[in-house]
Amino acid sequence: MKTNRILVAVVAALISANSFGQTVDEIVDKHVAAIGGLDKIKAVTNVVTERSLSVQGMEIPSKTTIVVGKSMRSESTVMGNSMVQVVDGTTGWMIRPTMMGGTGEPEDMPADQVKQQVGQLDPFGGLVNYKEKGNTVELVGKEKVDKKDVYHIKLTTKDGQAMDEYLDATTYLLTKVKAKMNGQEGEIDFSDYKEVDGVKFPNAMDIANPQMGTMTFVTNKVIVNGKVDDSIFKKPTK
Repeated sequence: MKTNRILVAVVAALISANSFGQTVDEIVDKHVAAIGGLDKIKAVTNVVTERSLSVQGMEIPSKTTIVVGKSMRSESTVMGNSMVQVVDGTTGWMIRPTMMGGTGEPEDMPADQVKQQVGQLDPFGGLVNYKEKGNTVELVGKEKVDKKDVYHIKLTTKDGQAMDEYLDATTYLLTKVKAKMNGQEGEIDFSDYKEVDGVKFPNAMDIANPQMGTMTFVTNKVIVNGKVDDSIFKKPTK
């Protein structure tokens, strides 16, 4: 009887071990390969993305410039008013039009907002080279999201920010991220991946949170390793 119990325990352990079919590192490796491979990713020094957002019949253009691991500038035009957000190293500044509670002049970005924005300095996400970055990952399981099989991975950054990431079980590309945005739970859906210089970028991005509802951004242009003037990240002085 004791032997039977041991055999049952062994079989149960094997079934549990094989329930996901792959380890989290195998899944992450396939994710990196799906984007374009580590060599291609490491060769990217900057990315400029031009997007458009449709809101109540208006087209709002935006442009985001990222120098990987260093600086990020995002700017958009709303009803003729310029809105700018910049993170340069560990500091940030922004310009908010009066219609959004700002002064229209450059102002320092609050520290907690800078902390949230720093993650955008890495356009390929925290799963790529996660160990080198000091992040930790956990495979929660294989689930269904929007009727598709996905791998649910919990990512915790080295500074303690936790988020749930969902990778398509067929393509291994990122389809959804759930995380806190400005203190509220929100999520971002990624789709319509297209290749630029051997690296895949999502061309559609849906951002949803209780405060703002759902916003859909469509990518019009992506430039990899173009010429970037570092002065665009410096806060203007009067």
